[in-house]
Amino acid sequence: MARGSAHIGSDTYTTQIEVGGHALTGDEPARNGGHDAGPAPYDFLLAGLASCTAITLRMYADRKQWPVTAVGVDLHLTHAEDGSMLIRRTLAISGEVDAAQKARMSEIAEKTPVTLTLKAGMRIDTQLV
Repeated sequence: MARGSAHIGSDTYTTQIEVGGHALTGDEPARNGGHDAGPAPYDFLLAGLASCTAITLRMYADRKQWPVTAVGVDLHLTHAEDGSMLIRRTLAISGEVDAAQKARMSEIAEKTPVTLTLKAGMRIDTQLV
């Protein structure tokens, strides 16, 4: 499965992250006391969901041999009327695909691995070394 790590020194909130063999930088925006040197934690969460959605839909369209030329995924983290957190996801599917094919791809978006993980919640076990 996936592995990741993060290290922060005394440089306010700039964080060095390694995940999947890729080096990334995370930070907070200046309004939160950071240097805006990279995405904030919720930005990374949205990036994971967006990329999982786009990749899954691309795989599905390829497997079905549908003429999808592009998949766009737009996400907005907000609050629902009851105060809980809510991600609004908008899909843009380009190509010579009909309404039924687009509707099926929208259904598939609800079944992507990251979508299912977020909807189900996840146990996190923490240990101190």
